[in-house]
Amino acid sequence: MRHGLVLAARGGFGAIIGWFIRVVIYDICITAISDILHVPRMVALFIFLGILGVVAFVGYLMQQKYASNSDVED
Repeated sequence: MRHGLVLAARGGFGAIIGWFIRVVIYDICITAISDILHVPRMVALFIFLGILGVVAFVGYLMQQKYASNSDVED
């Protein structure tokens, strides 16, 4: 019973369904990379993770740039 309360507090089945949707989207992306580049799925997974890492790093750099610009105006 307690497990059900934890699920309800975190969003319940909507959170689980959202997690499954993300997994399916990631799987489609990895499969597409594998098919396009003719590489094994494990290699496609690392390529996908590398792309996500680059996107996160660029987002971090942009955040730092714009955060430092707002401090100068004070």
